[in-house]
Amino acid sequence: MDKGGAERQLVELAKGLASKGHQIEVLVFYGGGELEQCLIDSNIRVYHLGKTARWDVIGFLFKCYQAIRSSNPQVLHSYLVTANTIAALLKPFLSQAQIVWGVRAGNMNLENYDWVARWSYRIESWFSPFADLIICNSESGREYAAAKGFPRKKMVVIPNGIDTTYFKPDPVTRLRGRAVWGISESDFLIGLVARLDPIKGHETFLRAAAKYVKNHSKVRFICVGDGPADYTKQLQQMSLGLGLGNKVIWTGGQRDMVMVYNALDVMTSASYGEGFPNVVGEAMACGIPCVVTAVGDSAQIVAETGKIVAPYDEDAMAAAWTSLDADARQTLGALARVRICKMFSCESLVEKTENLLFRQTSKDWVDLNQKGILQ
Repeated sequence: MDKGGAERQLVELAKGLASKGHQIEVLVFYGGGELEQCLIDSNIRVYHLGKTARWDVIGFLFKCYQAIRSSNPQVLHSYLVTANTIAALLKPFLSQAQIVWGVRAGNMNLENYDWVARWSYRIESWFSPFADLIICNSESGREYAAAKGFPRKKMVVIPNGIDTTYFKPDPVTRLRGRAVWGISESDFLIGLVARLDPIKGHETFLRAAAKYVKNHSKVRFICVGDGPADYTKQLQQMSLGLGLGNKVIWTGGQRDMVMVYNALDVMTSASYGEGFPNVVGEAMACGIPCVVTAVGDSAQIVAETGKIVAPYDEDAMAAAWTSLDADARQTLGALARVRICKMFSCESLVEKTENLLFRQTSKDWVDLNQKGILQ
């Protein structure tokens, strides 16, 4: 339960279902994550399964089996690749539980990851027919999973939910964030919020920044997120090589994301692959217009409230930033918040998921989706 988009969505869903009177228990591989306390504060029981290392497999499977059997759940809802595979492996021993997978990724270039990650995705696709239902958080995620061999008839889409009471415009927080990073109110601040990972497109972002600064002096760029030390150093050296100097701020991971988003003038997602990028929805909820690459469901989330460019296209990205003058940012930012409140609220996430999880059979679930009730 460390910080992350999928982890935050799990917390919001668990809290929402618990508030509706359902008994929710969360099993975590490793205990002590930052978001764990959010569950405990909502009176949700959290079990530490005590995974000791990456290769702790057989003993860990037995711990999972014991914990799940003792809970005797009506529904076992797994999140992410490894948990999905484990849920499928345990299905023969859990005759009373419906197995529901959570698929959180869109198109991914697996060549950027080690052989264990690549094989994990292949194994997940092999076991996908054993799931009773597969919930994807994006249309692109469903198409990607179907192309990998997941059974399309078992897949439905429920978009992520954004807590719009937490993520909201806050002028005071904006000033505080800018003061922390030494940004004046007259500076145009463009941010990229993402882990430092090749799929997130930092290299395109930096090349676009180098083009933009040639004609705009009052601009700063900020990269918020952690990553491997070697890759972090590579990106920072690239930034210096492009002549960006102190124009780019590297903050590492941040706890106060409301402050981060409010401090920005424009949020950018430069990703090459996505499902439903939470950072885009969260920034929009704070009234910040977004420039996003046309990957995953980013374009559908932003729609007319921001700018959409092709992945890898630094010229288009720089041009999109140029088009967002102060008046455009104010207008689009207001529209962005309205769109998130209307289309992607936590209440919608919880209601749609509740409608699915407590149906009796996977056929009921798929029929419900095909009738358009979940769209």
